[in-house]
Amino acid sequence: MAEGVAIIGAGLSGLTLALALHQQGITPAVYESWQGPLKIGGATSVKVGSILMSRRFKPPTATLLEVYELGNKEKYGYPANRIYRYELIDLILSKVHAEDIRVVYGHKFSHVVEETADYITWQTEDGQMLRASCLVGADGIHSSVRKYLYPHLVPKFTNMAGINASVPSVPVTHFGKKISKALTIIARGVGAFIVAPQKVDGSELFIGKQRRMEELSREGWEDFLADKESLVTFLQEDAQVFGDIAVTSTKIIDVTRMIVWPFYLVPELDRWSSVNRRVVILGDAAHAIPPSAGLGISQAFEDVYAFALLLAASKKGMVSFEASLTFWQDYRQARVDKELELNKQVDLRRLPPNQAAGSDTQKIAKEDLEFTWLYSPSLKADVDGWIKSVASDNT
Repeated sequence: MAEGVAIIGAGLSGLTLALALHQQGITPAVYESWQGPLKIGGATSVKVGSILMSRRFKPPTATLLEVYELGNKEKYGYPANRIYRYELIDLILSKVHAEDIRVVYGHKFSHVVEETADYITWQTEDGQMLRASCLVGADGIHSSVRKYLYPHLVPKFTNMAGINASVPSVPVTHFGKKISKALTIIARGVGAFIVAPQKVDGSELFIGKQRRMEELSREGWEDFLADKESLVTFLQEDAQVFGDIAVTSTKIIDVTRMIVWPFYLVPELDRWSSVNRRVVILGDAAHAIPPSAGLGISQAFEDVYAFALLLAASKKGMVSFEASLTFWQDYRQARVDKELELNKQVDLRRLPPNQAAGSDTQKIAKEDLEFTWLYSPSLKADVDGWIKSVASDNT
């Protein structure tokens, strides 16, 4: 019988899964199509963190619409963190190397050759045949592994895109105060302007706005990103309405530091694993979450941790792998559903009323956003509780 777990994708999900499995005594190997560590993407929010629509930055003439926290050091043990994706990958990769976990670059997954009840055989695009006890697709929203389970599925565009830039924080003024927390400035009838400090010393700011738009082809998105003048103009539109922070920050945009992020999601899937349970998908491959509330990475990490605990329990004979995967998907999907609703509410709050208007399902909830359930997950306790319940049912 084949041993070990083959992980497709050396991004945050794949590398973290490799560490989680290694800690459980399971041998992983990571395969990545790129020739080296990924150096793409802008900065990303890593929760638990602390992001406030802060009273401290409220203009004298403004109305405080809502205060909500995306983490709290006193409550949850960690402050807000916003780090460049490649820096986070490098940090995790250093631990992977320290644990002597195998990472193979330049190996692009092509297709599954054979799946049995005990092992999976797959092939790379250059013709190599590899075998493992389990193949995990941690290869993102446009997952190649997912095509084995859903050959015709394509991610769904949400008709929303973020136009963002990174600027130095020193020239940006906001009532003479340093910006130490992320904030969203909402202007009636205009929408929202989003600001978040980046880097350890806060020497850089993320700025951005969201807009509704039709889906473009791959070439269309490339052309859209290439039109820097239009992107800068969009960020500068109505800057005076949002205040000094928007006016000063949009004057110093370096067009090479701009990112367009189309928001895609993966429709809810019936299953995250193959019939014989030898192929599994997780993270964005299974349930891509738009980045509005910064939940994607933390939810992928939850997938990884719970999956590693359950796989280890199944290998010890405590539960069956098939039952573990069923519980894992049901458990995680329930949280993902709540996260998608939270994400939608964040999006709607950031759009002008004419763009946020729509069906009843698109209305902004009147109640305040609440995050305790999100940042106090009890994954291990829930997994352990399920394992004990299965064991008691079998006695």
